[in-house]
Amino acid sequence: MHAHAGSPTTGSQDKVVRRVRLPADRRTPAAARAVVRALLAEARLHELLDAALLLTTELTTNAVIHAGTDLDIEVIADEAGLTVTVMDFAAGTLSQLPLPAGGDPSATAELAERGRGLLLVDHFASRWGTTHHATGKGVWFRLDRPGAGQPDVPDHLPAAAPSTEAIAELLQVSPDPHADDATGDFAAELLSRVAELVGAAGGVVRFDAGDGAGPRVLARYGRPPRPGSNSLRVPLAVNRPCSGELELDAPPSAYARPLAHLVAERLALTLENDRLRRADLRRQTWLTFLAEASELLAHSLDVELTLALIPQLVVPRLGQWCAVHTADEWGQPRLAAATHANEEELPNLRALLDVDGPETVVAALREAMRTGSHTPLGPPTEGFAVPLVARGQRLGTLAVGRHAGHRHDPDEIAVLEDVARRSALAVDNARIHAERRRVAHTLQQSLLPPVLPVVSGIGFAAEYVPTGDDVEVGGDFYDVVPLPDGRWLVVVGDVSGKGVQAATVTGLVRDVIRVLVRDGRPLDEALVRLNDTLVERGGGRYCTLALAAVGRDGGDQLTVHLHLAGHDQPVLVRSDGRTSFVGAGGTALGLLATITSPMTKVPLAPGDALVFYTDGVTERRRGRELFGSTRLRDAAAPLAGYSADVVAARLRTATLGFSAEAPRDDIAILVLRNEP
Repeated sequence: MHAHAGSPTTGSQDKVVRRVRLPADRRTPAAARAVVRALLAEARLHELLDAALLLTTELTTNAVIHAGTDLDIEVIADEAGLTVTVMDFAAGTLSQLPLPAGGDPSATAELAERGRGLLLVDHFASRWGTTHHATGKGVWFRLDRPGAGQPDVPDHLPAAAPSTEAIAELLQVSPDPHADDATGDFAAELLSRVAELVGAAGGVVRFDAGDGAGPRVLARYGRPPRPGSNSLRVPLAVNRPCSGELELDAPPSAYARPLAHLVAERLALTLENDRLRRADLRRQTWLTFLAEASELLAHSLDVELTLALIPQLVVPRLGQWCAVHTADEWGQPRLAAATHANEEELPNLRALLDVDGPETVVAALREAMRTGSHTPLGPPTEGFAVPLVARGQRLGTLAVGRHAGHRHDPDEIAVLEDVARRSALAVDNARIHAERRRVAHTLQQSLLPPVLPVVSGIGFAAEYVPTGDDVEVGGDFYDVVPLPDGRWLVVVGDVSGKGVQAATVTGLVRDVIRVLVRDGRPLDEALVRLNDTLVERGGGRYCTLALAAVGRDGGDQLTVHLHLAGHDQPVLVRSDGRTSFVGAGGTALGLLATITSPMTKVPLAPGDALVFYTDGVTERRRGRELFGSTRLRDAAAPLAGYSADVVAARLRTATLGFSAEAPRDDIAILVLRNEP
């Protein structure tokens, strides 16, 4: 008969003992089996191998799951058999689990819930029991060699109880990682084996993944149990929102329910592992999607383009349709962009989501903006709205419609909320960039004359190309100012640096020049006063300047009095096509306390032109090659005889066409021509 308490005993004093302490993790059962297998080989007890490995696996697995502490494994082999003891160190006592007499199904079911591993131990072991110490508790079992005093099978076990080999084969079934439907094939294999072991006429495994599609048949065997029949049902211990059950059309048997529970546990563990693996892959996919979406949104600094891009990112991956609403000055939603997986439905979608659409939808959009949380949209739409919030400001909403037959799970909602946050930041950044661009454009225009004066006999024309960074104000400028003596003063300058500080210095230079020359100051004196001002108030910035006073001496010829303060020499284009650089170099303004600015007198015959420019022209780059002043002079030679505006436009085209890159520096060209 079987023992259920006490201490293990052996039938011989000539024995081999192994003791090992193992941690409580998933590798412990395999390590314990390795110890038992090695000892059985040493003791030449090969006929006990299957049963010993099965029972060792059950006891160590139960101890790992329920105790959660280190385990002491003791294995004793002798000539008559094998004794294995599994000890844990968890608090409490191990309940004595008496074997139910007479094979009562309800008692067997209770035993199955309390300890199915002990039921297998009781079935296969020659003797077994529990042991208690001050620091731990455990279970031991004894397997006797056949013919060495093996007890008879107790009379309460069924005659057709499953064999050790059959149960071992059942527990060794594992999913095929290379199969297309590894989980379904594994469930079908387990179901067919357990149905054959318990003599079930049929069986089915149902599983609900919690995705809104409802339960589906994961595996089927034989004839499915009839509704209302007294079938054996075992729930699958899977985490919510998943659920499932194993159902067997099995005859009454003392081992049907425990084996069904074992199979259900194996299935649940496999399904959970598969769910976690898929969830991990899905999260990795979402992270990749969010990274790519962020990169695309970051590349757009145009508000309208960013708003149009957001729905394209969402559909069809996260919804059947998507729409972006922005808040107007009154805080009301305004449809900015929308897309639908079915383009034919887009007009209907726009009508539903417009401000004149159903009141329930508009109210839901207002509620999402007001509360700052995702809000379900009312009928006839199927979806919800997520607020677009950036830097504490509610910019609008992102509305998403679900696909037919699929509801958004928590992961998808979290991803959509993340997309909404990133989209709101992208829209806000685009708005800030647009505002900076508008301010920069306005400031840049304030530093240039709105129009050049129209003077009889003198042609003025200018071209200005700002740098490729359209949110930075450049330091290049030009101006044409009337002088008290009837002449005109041409000014072309370049302040070092960019940005607001450079623009401030540029405005200072223009204003000081206008004040000084209108007071009748000579040009050399005006340059000295301007230099003093920049040294005192320029903040370390300097300025190169070209000043040219042009007037007519009574005949057809124009006379230009030219001063260069560190500026490039202008190009003189004669009416016959000859070109040359004119002017004498001087000191840039704002660097030294004293400057020199020699004056050069340049006569302009009818048809002659004088081309002023900044270093953005000569330093226009194509790889390592510069446009240069020589190339500028060569480009100006064929333009002899053309009007000032044509010369300026052609030189601008030649400069920009030299390279495919956006200008790295501002380009300013001013042409002064003696019109015949």
